[in-house]
Amino acid sequence: MTKGDVIAMIAEKAGLTKAAAEKALNAFLASVEEALVKEGKLTLTGFGTFEVGERAARKGRNPRTGEEIDIPACKVVKFRAGKMLKEAVK
Repeated sequence: MTKGDVIAMIAEKAGLTKAAAEKALNAFLASVEEALVKEGKLTLTGFGTFEVGERAARKGRNPRTGEEIDIPACKVVKFRAGKMLKEAVK
């Protein structure tokens, strides 16, 4: 499924035009991004929790050459599904 498919679904379910649905989706995505940058955590009750976590620096291997490389520490976004989402997927 692509972003365009999601926009079409939102438009259909909410009775909006595709342009309005795209604006709404883009606003939602920007809000999620802003919340994670500012707060580090976003909980959508029943759906799930997005959280910023730390990944430690580590050693890795170049798959082509087998040469060992250093992978720097970084921040990653983690998602834990909520109860309603887990049940819907089952």
